This record gives sequence, structure tokens and C-alpha cells, in this order.
Amino acid sequence: MKKQDALRIYSLLVKQYPHARESPTTVCRGTPFEVLVLTILSAQTTDKAVLMVKDPLFAAYPTPAALARAEIADVEPIIHRLGFYHAKAKHIVAAAQALIDRFGGKVPRTMDDLLTIPGVGRKTANIVMYHGFGQNTGIAVDTHVRRLAQRIGFSDTDDVKKIEQDLMALFPKKEWGDLTDVFIAHGRATCDARKPLCETCVIRQHCRYYHGLH
Repeated sequence: MKKQDALRIYSLLVKQYPHARESPTTVCRGTPFEVLVLTILSAQTTDKAVLMVKDPLFAAYPTPAALARAEIADVEPIIHRLGFYHAKAKHIVAAAQALIDRFGGKVPRTMDDLLTIPGVGRKTANIVMYHGFGQNTGIAVDTHVRRLAQRIGFSDTDDVKKIEQDLMALFPKKEWGDLTDVFIAHGRATCDARKPLCETCVIRQHCRYYHGLH
């Protein structure tokens, strides 16, 4: 796909979801520490569920030092509504311990350092870099971004690293961080995994998946 076509599609999505890029109800908002913890917790669960545990979690553990000292058994009841909460409790405590042990109690500002923290993969690191530090270092490819990239025709692979590279080649760097939020908004509202609402989709005329159905 040509860059100009990709940008035309993206501009339509931005117009359709004008608040996606600035929504205060999005999980990945707050201090770098909060963004890190909430993004780890957001895997395979809903934003709504994560936002419900946000206040009680940070009321109990407001700093990396406090969370690093926490007992797993004390963290689990706070986040029990989330999927895989046993593993997630271990991840966020271990992440906080890594911040204390190796980074002076602060979230590191580089991709390489972030990737050494337990529970942090490239998707999470990209989100922390953008929403925590305002740095566009890459594109966070979650299930929605992957699905849209494949359906629309931005990428032809199932490898998330290659999808990220394909998207980075198509879109200007200044859009990388916001692109994830816009794609997620479209994935939730219209481009559902099982029942996409193609007939009401604002980009259907530009979408490979839609034309494959007709």
C-alpha cells in the first residue's frame, strides 16, 4: 500500500474517533510508573476492568518502592477481577523491584532498558515510551492493531514485529503513538474480530477485507 493511501485511511479514522488520542479514560494515562503498571495489567482484559482496579491499587502502592515491598498475596485481591491476576500480580511486583534494584526507583526512558523489566514486551515498552515520556519510538501492536493492519492491507504477516515495521514505514513518526489508540477505538467500535460491522465502516471502500467479501 502507498503511504498516501494509508494516510487517507488514517485521517478518516481520526475524524471518526476524535477523542481516541486524548481520552482520559484510556488505561495508559498517568505517570510513567502508572502507565507501566496499568499496561502490564491490561493484557487480555478490558480497559474498564483495569480502570476499576487503578485507584485502589495505587492507593495501596503509590510508588515503585511501596509496590516492590508488597506481598503477592496482598496484591492479588486488589486486581482479582482481571484475567490472569496471579501472574499479573507477580509481574507488577517484580517490575517494581527491578525499578528499585536497577533504575534508582524510576521508570527507565529507553526501549532497551524497559525490555529488561519483568512483564514488559515491545508493545508495553512502546506505550510507556509514548504515554509516559512523550517519545515515539515505535508502534504498539496489540490484537486490534494487528487485526486492522491485516484486514485493511497495511501488512501481510502475522508476526507482530514485522507488522510494527510495516506500519512504521507507512506512517510518519509523529503519528506512531496515537495510531495505536485510534486503531483500538476502531477495532472495538466497528472492526470486531468475529463480527465486523463492514456496512457502516467509514473506511470500507479502502479496506481489503471488505472488498474480499463483495
